[in-house]
Amino acid sequence: MSRSGYSEDCETWDMIRWRGAVKSAIRGARGQAFLQEMLAALDAMPEHKLVEGELEQDGVCAIGAVGRARGVDMSKVDAEDPDVVAQVFGIAPALAAEIVFENDEAAGYWSKETPEARWARMRKWVASQIKTTQG
Repeated sequence: MSRSGYSEDCETWDMIRWRGAVKSAIRGARGQAFLQEMLAALDAMPEHKLVEGELEQDGVCAIGAVGRARGVDMSKVDAEDPDVVAQVFGIAPALAAEIVFENDEAAGYWSKETPEARWARMRKWVASQIKTTQG
């Protein structure tokens, strides 16, 4: 199993319910606020590079970028537990797992993605998830 907690043994209805939870977490006020904060944290990074597999170690992942911007001591956070990550960052576990999946696995298992390419892909994904209001 991956850091996101995702596995391939999810039954049809379990998957439907899970994707609904992810969609709800992304579109909710708390999720939208976090995604906007993440976009700002990504843009503020001095080096536009993201790592996989850890919140912070020789760089940061997308969630780790928010943690660094907030001044969170991520050495005490179990990056392998989406529920713990969600609690520390004040987001739904479904959103934490989805962001970790996007950061670590969405490019594909066989991809030789560079840290710079991961940053660009994640920034694009985060921006695409933020709802825009039209006045």
